[in-house]
Amino acid sequence: MSELATRKAIEAVWRIESARLLGGLVRMVRDVGLAEDLAQEALMTALERWPEAGIPDNPGAWLMATAKNRALDHLRRKQMLERSHTEIASDAAGELPVRPDLESAIDEDVGDDLLRLILVACHPVLSTEARVALTLRLLGGLTTEEIARAFLVPEPTIAQRIVRAKRTLAEAKVPFEVPRGEDLTARLASVLEVVYLVFNEGYAATRGDDLVRHDLCDDALRLGRILAELVPGEAEVHGLVALMEVQASRLRARVGPSGEAIRLFDQDRSRWDQLLVRRGLAALARAEALARPLGPYTLQAAIAACHAHARTAEETDWKRIVALYDALVEITGSPVVELNRAVAVSMAFGPAQALELVEILSGEPALREYHLLPSVRADLLEKLGRREEAGIEFERAASLAQNVRERELLLARARACGWKIDPGPRS
Repeated sequence: MSELATRKAIEAVWRIESARLLGGLVRMVRDVGLAEDLAQEALMTALERWPEAGIPDNPGAWLMATAKNRALDHLRRKQMLERSHTEIASDAAGELPVRPDLESAIDEDVGDDLLRLILVACHPVLSTEARVALTLRLLGGLTTEEIARAFLVPEPTIAQRIVRAKRTLAEAKVPFEVPRGEDLTARLASVLEVVYLVFNEGYAATRGDDLVRHDLCDDALRLGRILAELVPGEAEVHGLVALMEVQASRLRARVGPSGEAIRLFDQDRSRWDQLLVRRGLAALARAEALARPLGPYTLQAAIAACHAHARTAEETDWKRIVALYDALVEITGSPVVELNRAVAVSMAFGPAQALELVEILSGEPALREYHLLPSVRADLLEKLGRREEAGIEFERAASLAQNVRERELLLARARACGWKIDPGPRS
């Protein structure tokens, strides 16, 4: 294997294993910042050794063993320093210090390290924004740029949140354990938001060459299912699980043979995973039985269910979807939700009415750099026969898109409108 191929393979292993590695390290060293440093050291060791020695049969276990050894070295140094101080005090008092078995402590029953990690990162000592940003960084391995785009805020803002969150956790001496009862319930809102955003990043990757990141979707789904078992009486937990199950059912149909993006309206619905659809609908029924009025995740799950019930895009109950978006807008006040509602209005009542809504949203500061705003506007213009304007908007959307596959799709739609793409540099 060439050095370049090995490096790419290491990067792929890191994307898959980094969250689990961090979860185990946080349990061992009880310090989020230190755990990240140890994980990075293990990665650097892999980058040095694997090109010559080859990639191990179980690369995740290799990374964990390497990081664990470094963690042991750190803990021994720390213990020796503490022991020297303790022995001085003990000698004066005529006592002997207790010396715990580090190996035994590190190999204790770990439970679910990822769940512990996400709950620690979502501790109430942090602001909601900091909890979400830190957990996306630790659990999803997302860059600050990717997190910033998910929140539609500047990248430096996210970087500051993450640094401050780590410092706050360390200063507050937050216990690294899975809380129970009321303590767990208090953290649920931010935990659910984190899981939701992690799943969304997997379902439609912010950047890179792949539209879908199955590893993130799988991690988010697994964490959602675990949460549903831990707090079975919480409607919104089941609502989020329902949303993710139904959305995940479409993953195979979202990408073509060459990795190209396929729009919902063009997907082969026979490729939708019916087992996941059934699981999602069952979770939605549990959520609806537990709560009235419905919460934001349950409402989104109900919208996804409308698509799952329809054999074709034309048979979808678009008027019901508009009504569900009405309720969702009232709860969230989100301009992104309003943009999605405009798409449903187009299908239910025509593109002209939807375009009026989109024009109003064009003044929203949060959507100024959001590529889906000109994308939706372009789609509506195309339906109204204003193809030249649509082509311009599709190209503008492509210039804002960070994901290669999304950009390719938008440029293809611009060309289909007869718009000639300028290959040269843009001012």
